[in-house]
Amino acid sequence: MLVYNTTYHVTFDDARNFVIWIHQVYIPQALASGLLDKPRLCKILSHHDEDSECFSLQFEVESSARLHEWYVKHGEKLLQEMQKVFKDKAAGFTTLMEVIEEH
Repeated sequence: MLVYNTTYHVTFDDARNFVIWIHQVYIPQALASGLLDKPRLCKILSHHDEDSECFSLQFEVESSARLHEWYVKHGEKLLQEMQKVFKDKAAGFTTLMEVIEEH
C-alpha cells in the first residue's frame, strides 16, 4: 500500500477557505475516481509561520500505476482548479510513501 501525500502552504487569510474547498471539492472528486482511498487532512504544527498555515492531505493508493492514472485523468484538473481559485496563495508539493508496517 502506498500513501500519496501533498503538503500545502496556504496564506493565513485563505487557510479557512482552503480547508473548506479541500473538503467540498477536492476530496469528493478524488474519491469519485475510485483510484484513491481513505483521505486524511492534517494541519502541520511543526511549521509555524505568521503569514501561512501548512496542511497535509493524504490518500491511500494501491500502486504507483493507479496513482499515475489518477493524476493524468483527475489530478491535473484538480490542480488547475486549485490554482484558479487560490492563485499564488496556496502551493503544494507531493511525496509518495510506501507503508512498511502497520500496528
